[in-house]
Amino acid sequence: MLLRIEDHDRQRCRPEYDAALIEDLTWLGFQPDEGPVRQSDSSAPYETALAELRATARAYACECSRADFAAAAFAGPGCPRGCRERRLEVRPGRALRVSLGGGQEAWMDLLVGPVAGEVASAGDPPIRDRHGNWTYAFAVVVDDLRQSVDLVIRGRDLLDATPPQIRLARVLGRERPPAFLHHPLIRKPSGAKLSKADRDTSVRDLRAAGATPGEVIGRAAAAVGLLDAVRSVRASEVEAWFDRPL
Repeated sequence: MLLRIEDHDRQRCRPEYDAALIEDLTWLGFQPDEGPVRQSDSSAPYETALAELRATARAYACECSRADFAAAAFAGPGCPRGCRERRLEVRPGRALRVSLGGGQEAWMDLLVGPVAGEVASAGDPPIRDRHGNWTYAFAVVVDDLRQSVDLVIRGRDLLDATPPQIRLARVLGRERPPAFLHHPLIRKPSGAKLSKADRDTSVRDLRAAGATPGEVIGRAAAAVGLLDAVRSVRASEVEAWFDRPL
């Protein structure tokens, strides 16, 4: 288990968030085999991958905004203003996108089952935003490849992000993608997902209220269907679940 801090967004990430995350994991009893490693440690791996994409004319500068995509109800390869064909200069204030083509990618999700999705359902994915930040979709593909990650477990809200990531990994030389498991989200009574921005209850809040690590893990496991009822669960028991063959 690798602990990777995905701090690619320099405007939103803070050292105190990093420290709090590690402290909460330690309190819960989870100890990584490796890490922490941070995406902010070095931009070299992402620059190298970008150079590969530019060498094959897949990466291009784009001046389209989110509003442009929304106004055009854009879907499919490319972008609303056809920026790849215009060969725009790479400069601050312009995003970088990668052309991955169209069609679908399919995989056997370890929880959802067989899944297929469009590679460019919302246009060519950005790999660096207009502020100069590497995007999540690009950075995790590069990191998974160079760090030999073979199992990715994440929320079901990222299910649609998987097809372009599988295609991008193949373009960068990964013949076989990692195994994916997309789990249900813990949601509010309204059905909305929990959000830091909405100040929803966090692990830190539960700690302050007197909950034990086992209670917090048990409540989370029951909320996503891993347990039939809430009970105390030690971190070592969760780790044993991952010892099962895929």
